Amino acid sequence: MQEQSFIQLRNAISRFIKLEDSDWELLVPFIEEKHLSKHDVFAREGKIATEIGFVLDGDMRHYYTRDGIEKTTYFYFEGHFVSSYLSCVTRTPSELSIEAMTNCTLLVFPYSRMKQLFEVSHKWERFGRLIAEYLAIGLEQRMVGLLMLSPEERYIQLLEGNKQKIIERIPQHYISSYLGITPVSLSRIRQRLTNK
Repeated sequence: MQEQSFIQLRNAISRFIKLEDSDWELLVPFIEEKHLSKHDVFAREGKIATEIGFVLDGDMRHYYTRDGIEKTTYFYFEGHFVSSYLSCVTRTPSELSIEAMTNCTLLVFPYSRMKQLFEVSHKWERFGRLIAEYLAIGLEQRMVGLLMLSPEERYIQLLEGNKQKIIERIPQHYISSYLGITPVSLSRIRQRLTNK
């Protein structure tokens, strides 16, 4: 089973760079399997994050807390990398929390090892750059959606886009938070679209 999960991680990394066995072996000794129960926290607001995870199974959410209210901003499913990456890179306390919404299985490795690999391998350094670009694109797309689209347009984009797992697997109150609206507003939008 572990061999299969390692292959999944290697394949995910290979979407960014072509890894030779020698490159892959630089990371393997540092990979561990981690199991989270529902509501366990992978990264906690106020704590310095040190790990990068790869979700093998389960659903996770990434949220900020303001005045005691949680604002969900992202979801992770199997095949996703997960981390409070800014905290890892800057070694400052995380601004966000990442919570398991279901029982989850992940492969994790220390960001410190990834940073070492950036220094000794051009392939891994390229992976670091491409991951940073991937994150920047995702953040900009998210920001544009929140600033430029109405709540209804954001919901339609969710329905029609490549994020079907959110619609299929995430409770409505978290979807409304992700869209930046109340659950009542989401119900009204869904009703309007149903009646069209």
